[in-house]
Amino acid sequence: MNNFSLKNPRLTLTFADNLPVKMDTNSLKEMATQVRRDIVRMVHKVQSGHPGGSLGCADFLTALYFEIMDRKQGFDMDGRDEDIFFLSNGHISPVFYSVLARSGYFPVAELSTFRVLNTRLQGHPATHEHLPGIRIASGSLGQGLSVACGAALAKKMNNDCHLIYSLHGDGELQEGQNWEAIMFAAHHKIDNLIATIDYNGQQIDGPTNLVMGLGNLKLKFESFGWAVLEMNGNDMADILKVVSEAKKATGKGKPVCIIMTTIMGKGISFMEGTHEWHGIAPSDKQLEDALSQLPVSSYGDY
Repeated sequence: MNNFSLKNPRLTLTFADNLPVKMDTNSLKEMATQVRRDIVRMVHKVQSGHPGGSLGCADFLTALYFEIMDRKQGFDMDGRDEDIFFLSNGHISPVFYSVLARSGYFPVAELSTFRVLNTRLQGHPATHEHLPGIRIASGSLGQGLSVACGAALAKKMNNDCHLIYSLHGDGELQEGQNWEAIMFAAHHKIDNLIATIDYNGQQIDGPTNLVMGLGNLKLKFESFGWAVLEMNGNDMADILKVVSEAKKATGKGKPVCIIMTTIMGKGISFMEGTHEWHGIAPSDKQLEDALSQLPVSSYGDY
């Protein structure tokens, strides 16, 4: 990746030469482990944030930014001539910030400012601080798919053949606006959109099947006119395989949904599979335990 600078009165951004545009599977796994180390350290430092879902989605976002998406040098809000990603479940900002920094959008050292006063790395992604890589403010759940539909239509109008990717929580689908957007996307044949659902079965108040059951998501999306694939979101090889299949399914008149099964808190034994780590931070001892389960990578801590 070539060096370039982003003109910003507050920061000169240099994309690192030592990060390859594409990575092999082993390198992706190592990067995902480093991202998980970033997540728990960020949340621990300020005793605030959402580690559970972030840890579960580390593999997917690592694959997306380091292997799958077609990205161009520099950052602009239009995103023409490149693939675009929208994070709808914005509370998992720790994983998003880590992946953005590690893939060169802003200095990795800035991760140390997560959730501190006057930071650009707010608890939920925001646009008013002009953080590279962030195109929408997210955190008010249920809105991201509507934005993704609009961006996908804009690409069609601009004769831009690149794709729109989005990520949504399973509990987030309890918000009604999603289903309006799901119906809209099928009706307008928005076939340059790949929406992924983080299907971890957990939300802040408990298991999703107890809070408000989602039923058979695959059948629901198919009945709304979408092409649907399923994958293991904590298996790097399966992520690469299924997303490749999803890309082949685009351009055929239907929006594409990937139902991605993940484990909340993946990678840290005492956090895995429970809603209790949706939005709390580890103690000093818990951080030590967590980091002992995540091998130090060649990429290094911030």
